[in-house]
Amino acid sequence: MVMTFFRRGDGDSGLDLITARTVSMVSDARHSFDMASTALLSGADLDTVGEDVRRTDARINAAEQELRGQLVVHVSVQGSGDIGEVLGLILLIKKIERIGDQSKNILYLAEDGADLSNAEDLDLLIGYRRTISEMLGEAADVLAQADEVGAASLRERCKALQEELTSHIRDLMHSEQPGHEVVPRAILFRYWKRIVANIAGVVTTATEPLQHHGYEDGGNVDLDD
Repeated sequence: MVMTFFRRGDGDSGLDLITARTVSMVSDARHSFDMASTALLSGADLDTVGEDVRRTDARINAAEQELRGQLVVHVSVQGSGDIGEVLGLILLIKKIERIGDQSKNILYLAEDGADLSNAEDLDLLIGYRRTISEMLGEAADVLAQADEVGAASLRERCKALQEELTSHIRDLMHSEQPGHEVVPRAILFRYWKRIVANIAGVVTTATEPLQHHGYEDGGNVDLDD
């Protein structure tokens, strides 16, 4: 069941305002992801991209800290009646912040010299980048619209994509290609897999009971990576 603050939407609740900020955080995380992945796959200017990604990541981190402070104040003023929702929001905000961190790690990969702009499988890589970016956009929509059906659909597609990326990583472990070709791909797939896991975690946090946050199938399957 969607947490009640995702259903109210009256614009007067402090939790409503905080929820709206989480949507902006997801949009920032998507921007960082797009920029960092594009740098690795297109050979874009790293100075420009790096400055953009770091500035956006700093904004995400600042938002996380500010919202945590607002949630503490909310509990202090309103009492413990919303404590489940507050804890859920804290977990959700942390998962968004992790997406920003993983996007920054992709930037670091490019800054360390990895360049896949001339890769033979570039179309495949660009396709994954586009799919994950679209998933981030959908996650923002799920939060903004309290879309339980959309959340369930996105969670299932995230699970399938995680399995697909894991398969690529396993194939690369047994590849006879040179290390300078295999290693950057394996690391990139690993970062992408973590981002997809956190996208699934974001929508699960918004739509499942607190004790199942980060899990599915009644708490039996761990979504985090």
